[in-house]
Amino acid sequence: MQNANVTAQQLPTPPPSTLLPSPLPLPNKSQAQDPPLNTAPRGNEPTVEDSGMVSVSTTFFPGSQTHLTHPDLIIISSDSIFFYVESIMLLSASSNAFGALFALPAKHPGSDAGPIVVAQEHSAILDVILHTIYNMSCSHHNPSFDSLSAAVMAFPKYGLSTTRYIVPSTPLYTLLLSHAPLRPLQLYALAAQYDLHDLAVPTSSHLLSFSLPSLTDDMADRIGSRYLRRLFFLHLGRTDALKRILLQPPHPHAPSPTCSFEDQNRVSRAWALASAYLAWDARPDLSTAALQAALGPLGEKVRCSLCREGLQERLKNVITEWIIVKRTI
Repeated sequence: MQNANVTAQQLPTPPPSTLLPSPLPLPNKSQAQDPPLNTAPRGNEPTVEDSGMVSVSTTFFPGSQTHLTHPDLIIISSDSIFFYVESIMLLSASSNAFGALFALPAKHPGSDAGPIVVAQEHSAILDVILHTIYNMSCSHHNPSFDSLSAAVMAFPKYGLSTTRYIVPSTPLYTLLLSHAPLRPLQLYALAAQYDLHDLAVPTSSHLLSFSLPSLTDDMADRIGSRYLRRLFFLHLGRTDALKRILLQPPHPHAPSPTCSFEDQNRVSRAWALASAYLAWDARPDLSTAALQAALGPLGEKVRCSLCREGLQERLKNVITEWIIVKRTI
C-alpha cells in the first residue's frame, strides 16, 4: 500500500505529470558516483518516493504513440520529471550529440530503456525542446513565453539549429509568434539575437506603438545594430510617409457662382491646419479611425457640394495610402 504521506509533485508547466511505477532499476549509490555529463547540481538530483513512484512526462512516457521505436534513453529534468525518448531522434537533430549527453556509461543492468541522464533544464523548458525535436506542438501544455525563450536559448547548448526548427512551418514558430501581441519587444529581441528574420518581420508590426526613446541599453545590445536600425527605419519611414500623404490638399474644382477660388482656398487652409495637427504628433501606429476623426468633420461646415465631395474623396485616398504603407521591417 502506498504511503499516505507521499504526494505527487505538481508542475507549473507542463500539467502535472503522471505518476507511474518505475519500469527500470533506479540508480543506486554506486551508479550515482559516476554521473553523466550535464548532471544537475546535487541539490536538484531526482528523488524517488518511498513507494517507488516517479513523475513521468505526460507526452514522453513508455508506450506513448509519440515514439516511432522503443525509447532507449531517459532524460530527467532539474525538477525530477522523467522523459522517455529515442536517442536516434536526438542524435539526428543535434550537431553535438545533444550537448554531449551521449558520452555516457553503458546501459544499467536489467534496464531495457537505456541510460539515464540528468539535464539542467526545468521540465517546462525540456518539454518544449523535445516537442520541437519531434516536430510536435506543445500548445496543449500552454508554455509561458519565458519557457519558450529559455528553450530557444538552450538550442546552441544541445546543438539544435534555430533556422531549422523556428521557421513559419514549424510548431515552435507558431507558438512564439502567438506571444507577439503581449511580448513584442522581448520576442523581437529573441528573433534578432538568433537572426530569425521570418519571426522578426511579423513581430515588428506589434512594435509600432513602442516608444523608441524608452529602449534600454541592455535591450538595445541584445537586439543588435542590424535589427535595431531596421526598427528605427520602420518608425521613421512610416512617420515620414504619413506627413507626405497629408501634405496634398483636396483637388480643387472649377469655380462656380456659389464657390469661387477664394472659397476653395479656405477649404484647403482648413485641411492644411488639420493635417499639421496630425503631422505634429505623427505616430507610426496612427489608426485610420484617428485620421477619420481628425479630417472627416472638415466637410460638415462646407456649403459647396463639390468641395464636400472633394474632401471626402481626398480623405478616402489618404486612408487608402496610409493602409498600404509598409508596417513591418
